[in-house]
Amino acid sequence: MGRKWANIVAKKTAKDGANSKVYAKFGVEIYAAAKQGEPDPESNSALKFVLERAKQAQVPKHVIDKAIDKAKGNTDETFVEGRYEGFGPNGSMIIVDTLTSNVNRTAANVRSAFGKNGGNMGASGSVSYMFDRKGVIVFKGDDADSIFETLLEADVDVDDVEAEDGSITVYTAPTDLHKGMEALRANGVEEFQVTELEMIPQSEVTLSGEDLDVFQGLIDVLEDDEDVQKVYHNVDLDD
Repeated sequence: MGRKWANIVAKKTAKDGANSKVYAKFGVEIYAAAKQGEPDPESNSALKFVLERAKQAQVPKHVIDKAIDKAKGNTDETFVEGRYEGFGPNGSMIIVDTLTSNVNRTAANVRSAFGKNGGNMGASGSVSYMFDRKGVIVFKGDDADSIFETLLEADVDVDDVEAEDGSITVYTAPTDLHKGMEALRANGVEEFQVTELEMIPQSEVTLSGEDLDVFQGLIDVLEDDEDVQKVYHNVDLDD
């Protein structure tokens, strides 16, 4: 995993703040979370978590309000989570998480994206076994050791804490992400840059030349699909 990955996520989160497609994806996620429970973040922890992530991505208030208002209405539109796995050039591996109201459309689009852009769809589990699911928390700070001790004292299942360039990255067991966030808030952390459940590659590959161009094109096509929420991969893009 490492610091490079955390830096990429932080940069991507900042970049996404100006991306209307990201706003739309968050709108769907907010609607789905609100529809599954109460449309009130104080009584719906899933919605509260999505709203916090939306804030980090600078999603405008009107997008959030529209999604919640829609969930309060009588619409019976439902969204289903999905996961697709596949391969890009030269040892690259990709996981695509989706949230869609039309599974057949999404499956066809993802398969087409792989097939037409230098990739190959794999079977379920063909790639994900090479990734670890972790909670990731990034915030401003520089004392990783004290943060690690704080989390251990709060009985948080923490894998690692790293500090670089004025930011601290915490990796937790996926089930302890929220517990870690609360422990950090209780110890004075007021704002998070990233709070996500992520698939972290166990090892990375480096691509260059045409392979890199093909890979980046494939990732762009996948991320542009309105039903795709997250794309994970094992390529080192830290440049």
